[in-house]
Amino acid sequence: MNEITPGFPAVAAASAPRSAARVGVGGPVGSGKTALLEQLIPRFTARGTNLAVITNDIATKEDAERVRRTSLLAPERVLAVETGACPHSAIREDPTLNMQSADELDRTFPGLELILIESGGDNLASSFSLDLVDFWMFVIDVAGGDDIPRKRGLGVLSCDLLVINKTDLAPYVRSDLDRMLREANEVRGGRPVLTTNCHTGEGVDAVMEHIAREVLFDR
Repeated sequence: MNEITPGFPAVAAASAPRSAARVGVGGPVGSGKTALLEQLIPRFTARGTNLAVITNDIATKEDAERVRRTSLLAPERVLAVETGACPHSAIREDPTLNMQSADELDRTFPGLELILIESGGDNLASSFSLDLVDFWMFVIDVAGGDDIPRKRGLGVLSCDLLVINKTDLAPYVRSDLDRMLREANEVRGGRPVLTTNCHTGEGVDAVMEHIAREVLFDR
């Protein structure tokens, strides 16, 4: 199984025909990005979507191995990128490694419709290059603090979809979820904000349906 590791070329090799929609999943460490992937994969599979996954870690393949262990996808449909640097470097400054991985998946699986690209855990300023993805979502969680939206981080402001995860924890970490939602909608000017509890799967159907509507169209 091929793994993508850091290298020196700054320019990707000639790209394969780009057939699959590419959706980025970013957010801080521990916000629940991988848990969201684990909830989205079976939903897209049940929908009949032909999909694959790319995960990013600084110096390990831990997230990819976690997804493979779930057996939700064939192992060869899950590629790992080791960024070797701050996670945002491989999704924004120079996304070559991720673009090469996505091109490889497109070549390997004819008819591929969707590639979910999970960033390594990063800060509130991380964002995806539009050379890499067609759509990207940013995952935050209530345990990180209900003040996250009003801090106006680039990820919160710029993503196509903001996901507020771990809603069940709000009473236990003294987060005001209603305030968090209100301020998220205010700073995003009405752009989409959804809530999830990836432990139970609550809210994940809405995330899946939003992605399908935005990038899969009638596929």
